Amino acid sequence: MKRYLCSIIIGMVVILSIGTYYVKFSSASSLPKYTFKTLEGSDKELDPVIINATLENGSFYEPLTFESNTTTYASERSYLENLNGRQDHQIERLIKEHRSFMRGKDSISSLYEDDDFLAYAWVNSDITNNGKMEAKFDIGLLEKKGEEETSFQIELPNQGRIMNIDVRDVQLVHSKLQVLTMNDVNSNNEKQTKEVHLYTIDVANKKVLSDKTLVSETFTYPDQVDFEMPTDVAPSQPNNMVLISLIKGVNHEDGFEEKLKESKLLSYNYETEKLETVKKGSLSLDMERSGYVDRKNLYAVETKSGKYRIKTFDLSSQALTNDTELDLAVNKKEHFAAIKNGRVYLLLGNEVDQGSLTYKPVQLLIADLKTGKTLYKGETVINKKNSKSFGLFINDLEVK
Repeated sequence: MKRYLCSIIIGMVVILSIGTYYVKFSSASSLPKYTFKTLEGSDKELDPVIINATLENGSFYEPLTFESNTTTYASERSYLENLNGRQDHQIERLIKEHRSFMRGKDSISSLYEDDDFLAYAWVNSDITNNGKMEAKFDIGLLEKKGEEETSFQIELPNQGRIMNIDVRDVQLVHSKLQVLTMNDVNSNNEKQTKEVHLYTIDVANKKVLSDKTLVSETFTYPDQVDFEMPTDVAPSQPNNMVLISLIKGVNHEDGFEEKLKESKLLSYNYETEKLETVKKGSLSLDMERSGYVDRKNLYAVETKSGKYRIKTFDLSSQALTNDTELDLAVNKKEHFAAIKNGRVYLLLGNEVDQGSLTYKPVQLLIADLKTGKTLYKGETVINKKNSKSFGLFINDLEVK
């Protein structure tokens, strides 16, 4: 009897959940629709643009996605789509193309893809009762041509000294898997240690060939050390070089103060196995670490004289090769940028006119990365008469 009662309760919960969802769905038609009004250029440039945002109207909030000049609210998606959540568009593509291999894999930084192979590396960990970590690598390799899969687990070397580990890049170099991680390490007394590691894994023989410490920093509070990486324009694609920003500073009562003379940007070359300090040139450390990197260049967004500029820094020569001004006034609040397809995408949003409690349109500029020529300029329009009461808050910008 208890078994049947349990089944009935579960069934009622599912029915109520689905019913609540469809009641919510029925109200989607009353929500405003946003589109971009073209001010300059071709609206075809909008095709690869994905904007994730949130609609606000008083105490009402509704997530939405803008894609190909069309607004889709969370309540308009299927129950299962909302249950699973929205995936990174690159992850979605890989799931469609290699569904079996991609099962349970949702971090783009843990994947590598070229014309022949799709590889995966992640660390599964657990903290034991004595406070030590037990961790294993999850390794997967798919040979695309024959759809042949290899997967296995392998012990993480020196795991007893590691408190936390985060996979940040995966590359396949000379048939060996290179896995770059950022580790928090157990230290004596009050000291803390953070390290950047490179693990070399022999997939054919299912073993870790080496555990190389690229950077190690030990510090004591109030000192602080952090590692950051510029945004990769094409994560998971083959790349010989990775950039790592080393940030050193001191925690004060009024906040964090960076030690600019001790902070630096590092580059590591997977082929030559060389770790070097990148020369600053005309780029500040803040511009470097918040920049966008591909296999050849680092791109930084600079605001100067009320305009946005895109600076291109060649990683091999460590020289500034391009400095382009964009035809867009600087937003005082917040901007979102993406660089892809030989273009720079600049989205200006979340600016609120507090005086009249109205919300300004979101602006989008798409320009040629080399010349700065405007390919598209537009701003959001809304189909509601009472549009001033709606706020559109941008969460992120993606480009296919």
